[in-house]
Amino acid sequence: MSTAASDPPTPGVIDEVTTAERPALRKVLSPMHIWALGVGIVLVGEFMGWNFAVEKGGMYGALIAAWVVGLLYTSIVMINSEITSAIPAAGGQYAQAKHTVGPLMAFNVGLYLTLAYTMLEAANANVLSYLLTTLANLMGSTEELSPYPFATLAILALAWLNYRGVFATLSLNFVITGFAFLTILILFVGTGAWNPAGELQLAGLVGRLENGLPYGWLGVIAAFQFGMWYYLGIEGTAQAAEECRSAPRSVPIGSMAGMMTLIIAATLTWYICAGLLPWQYLGTAITPLFDAARVTGSGALVVLLLLGTLCATLASANGCINDASRAWFSMGRDRYLPEWFGAVHPRYHTPFRAIVFLVPVAIAFALLPVLLNQPTLLATVITFSILSGLLMYSFMGPNFIRFRKLWPIGSITRGYVLPFHPAPAIALIGLSGTVFFATFLGYGTSLLSMLAFYFLASVWFVLRRYKYVRRGAQFTADLPRPRGY
Repeated sequence: MSTAASDPPTPGVIDEVTTAERPALRKVLSPMHIWALGVGIVLVGEFMGWNFAVEKGGMYGALIAAWVVGLLYTSIVMINSEITSAIPAAGGQYAQAKHTVGPLMAFNVGLYLTLAYTMLEAANANVLSYLLTTLANLMGSTEELSPYPFATLAILALAWLNYRGVFATLSLNFVITGFAFLTILILFVGTGAWNPAGELQLAGLVGRLENGLPYGWLGVIAAFQFGMWYYLGIEGTAQAAEECRSAPRSVPIGSMAGMMTLIIAATLTWYICAGLLPWQYLGTAITPLFDAARVTGSGALVVLLLLGTLCATLASANGCINDASRAWFSMGRDRYLPEWFGAVHPRYHTPFRAIVFLVPVAIAFALLPVLLNQPTLLATVITFSILSGLLMYSFMGPNFIRFRKLWPIGSITRGYVLPFHPAPAIALIGLSGTVFFATFLGYGTSLLSMLAFYFLASVWFVLRRYKYVRRGAQFTADLPRPRGY
C-alpha cells in the first residue's frame, strides 16, 4: 500500500493543488500599488494624530520624535523588504512568523495585524464622519447631521470596493493618496514657507525652551508614542506580497519610496504647523493641517486641505480593510482559524469572506463609543491599535536575526538584502523598547490590559485551535531546509 497520502506534501505540490482545486489571489500589483497601500494607510497621520506629540514634548520634542521614530520605521521597512522578497505570501509578518518561529507566535502576529488594522479602520471612519459633517456645515447646511451614518456607509462602501478586486482598490488609493500628499506641498507653497518674510512665525522657537522643549528630554521620550502616527502602517505593504506580479521587486521599491515620501511629508507638516499654530493649541488640535490652512485666511487652501484630509482618511480606511482581511484570510487558509475564512472569490480573486466578516467588527468599534455613551472608548480603540502594532514591531527585530541564521546570505534568492546586519535589527529592538516605555508613561493600564488579552487568546489557541493546524501544509514558501534542521 502506498504511503504517499499520509506524507506531508511539499510546498510546490501544495501550490499546484491549490491552483487546480480552488481560485487563488490574482497577481496584478506593481510598485505603484505597494506605494499606494503603504503611504495610503499612513498619510492620515500627517493630517491628525502626530500633533499630540507636541503636547507631550513641545515643538522640538515632536520633531525629534518624528525623525527618531522615522529611523525605527526605516529599519522596519528594510527588514520587511528582505524577508518579504523571500516569503512573498499574504499575511505579511504572519507568514514570516509561521516559517521562522512557529504556530503560537504566528497566531499572535496574525492577531496583532488584524486588530491593529481593524481598529484603525474604525478610528478613520469616525474621523471621516466628522469631516463630512464639517463639509456639510461649510456648504451651508442648517440641519445638525449625525456623523455616524457616514461612518457606517464609509466602511460598507470601502469593503465593497475591496470585495470587487485589489487592483481597483489600490489604484484608487494611489490617486487619492497622491492628491492628499499634493495638498501638503500646496500648503507649503501657499504659505511661502521657504521665505523668512512669509506667513510662518518660527522666531518663537529660537532659544525658548518653553516652546521647544517644555518638559525636557523626558517629554521627548513621551512624544515617541505619538511620533508613530507619522508612519504607523507602512509595514502593511507586506500584506500584498502574494498579489504582486513580482514581489521581490515591487515590495522593496514601493516600501522604500513610501518611507521617503512619509519622511518628507512629516517634516513639512511639522514645519508648517509649528509656524502657524501656537504649541499649546497644536498639542490638542483634532485636524492640525486643516486648522493651519484656516489660519492663513485663504478660502482655497481651506477647501483644499479639507479635501486632502478627507482623501487621506479614505485611503487609510481603504488600506486597513485590505491588510486586515489578508491577515485573517491567511490564518483561515492555514487553519489557525476556521478554514471557511480561507476562501477566495471565484470571480474577483479576493478573500471575500474575511472582508465581509470584518465589516461588522469595524462598524462595532466605530459606533460603540456612541451607543454606550463612552466617548473615551474611541481613544482606547486607537491606543489598542497602536499597541498591537508596537507588539508586532518588537517581534520583527528578533525575527529577522533568526531569519538570517536559518537562511544565511547565499542560501536563498533575495530580492533585497538588508545592509549593515545586524545593526538595523538591534536598532529596531532598542527603539521599540523605548516607545513601549513612552507608551507606558501615558497608557500603562491599557498596555497591561492588552497584554492580558493576547495572553488569553494564546491560551485559547493552544487548548482549542492548535489541533486543527496542518503543520506541514503551512510552509508554503519555496525555501530549502533551514540551517540546523
